[in-house]
Amino acid sequence: MSKRILISSLLGVAALGGVAAGGIAWAYGPTEPVLENTSARYVAPTDDRTGSFTFTTDVTDDSGIKGLKVIAWPASSKLDPTEAELRHVDSAKCAAVSDETYRCTYSFKVTKKDLAETDKGTWYVSALATSKDGGTTFAPRAATFAIPA
Repeated sequence: MSKRILISSLLGVAALGGVAAGGIAWAYGPTEPVLENTSARYVAPTDDRTGSFTFTTDVTDDSGIKGLKVIAWPASSKLDPTEAELRHVDSAKCAAVSDETYRCTYSFKVTKKDLAETDKGTWYVSALATSKDGGTTFAPRAATFAIPA
């Protein structure tokens, strides 16, 4: 085999390897975080104590979690927040439970005055998870809960 054919063959193999490596890198770019074990819990205030709302979810991504944005909203409002709007709402507190999974909790107190000014009925929770590698997952209705009339 001549040196020219051998060098051409090696260059072709190197070029194909570069294209394949680029394809693999593209195929394994930022992944979207996964939300699991999601729950929303509302506890009404009483004469003796303040009530609360708590949203909890496990967020998993191979690069780790940068954050989780959360908003609760009444179905009767027809609000239906978008992914872009969720970038500007409150953040949940997230703690690592493994290298890839974080338990995220968003909560706030509910007073009797708050309850009197709050829409009753079905409420939704929207969430936006962002991973450390830039992947995002938008869950427009990550959870549902009710505030009794």
